[in-house]
Amino acid sequence: MMNKIKSIMIAMLAICVSLNFVACSDDDDDDKINNNYTVYQEAVNKTVKSQKKHNKAILLVAFGSTWQQAYDAFDATVDAYKTAFPDYDVFLSFSSAICINRAAAGENVAPRNFYAPPFWLTAFAQDGVKYSEIVVQSLQVIPGEEYTRVINYIKDFANNANGDIDDRYLSNVVLKLGVPLLQDAEKDVNEVAAQLNTLYAGKAAEGVVAFMGHGNPDSYDTYKANVRYTQLEEALQKFNKNYFVGTVDMMENFKTHVHRRMIEAGITSGKVYCHPLMSIDGDHGHNDMAGDDDDNWDGTKFTPNEEGEVEDTSWKMYFSHMGYTCDNSTMIEKGLLELPSIRQVWMKHTREAIAGEPLDYYHSKNPE
Repeated sequence: MMNKIKSIMIAMLAICVSLNFVACSDDDDDDKINNNYTVYQEAVNKTVKSQKKHNKAILLVAFGSTWQQAYDAFDATVDAYKTAFPDYDVFLSFSSAICINRAAAGENVAPRNFYAPPFWLTAFAQDGVKYSEIVVQSLQVIPGEEYTRVINYIKDFANNANGDIDDRYLSNVVLKLGVPLLQDAEKDVNEVAAQLNTLYAGKAAEGVVAFMGHGNPDSYDTYKANVRYTQLEEALQKFNKNYFVGTVDMMENFKTHVHRRMIEAGITSGKVYCHPLMSIDGDHGHNDMAGDDDDNWDGTKFTPNEEGEVEDTSWKMYFSHMGYTCDNSTMIEKGLLELPSIRQVWMKHTREAIAGEPLDYYHSKNPE
């Protein structure tokens, strides 16, 4: 039942996102939608024109967030890209309509405008700009549902879906796509595992280091990308058996399943360090991982749902109640973009995209 409800909610969100504007309300009529679209496009056009310094651009695409720590991580990433790619103008986009809305409304932090990728791509093609090369870099961790959106944004742009871009320009512009962090099952997974172990070998020597990824529900497990979490755990455990990788949304890989694997490995007590396996430490990291919510605990036990997950309880509180030392002192609240060595893997994908052939955006960038 939960999967059906989740699927319906995701489908509704997808419809809102496809409108390519920030507001997502049943009361909006066509005039308001068109007006919003025009206002947002003009704002992005102005930003791009005022900041254009080069003839090539990199567009970083993140899901989004409404936490200052995440904004700081994104800003640092943009700055790092500008340093590493001095011949490119660098911009950041959110793909989540909900995050764009909440950021503009100032949820948790001061209001800040982020716009969906189609606005930026259209602005790159405007008169007076017309970048000769556009590199879109996915800041997703796995090549899953959100990465599919990134590919579709580029498809729509390349195919002039809205009919508002000069076809002659589109026939000449060079499009490139940088893939997610864990695109390749061998090369990327092993490299990220090695970098994480370099950072956290000391913690793994003291106790469990449990990474919390996002994951996709089964019905939205695009390209079967959830397997990357399992592969990463296997790669990490070659360094130390105390590494585990779970998610908030992947079937059979919730915190309860991580706990089961710990028990099977004979780990019944000790420290449990928790770390977001997401590009930023946002809502999931602060709440699902490190929050104080344990409403499911009745004083003696938890009651899992039909999928085996314990809802309304953070990883911190769950492992604490399971008898482990898991508290604020064992929360490693850093997103992956805050780790320069991990950020370099994304940047390596950008370099590979730039050095590669012009984008065959479907066949060459969908994982096998």
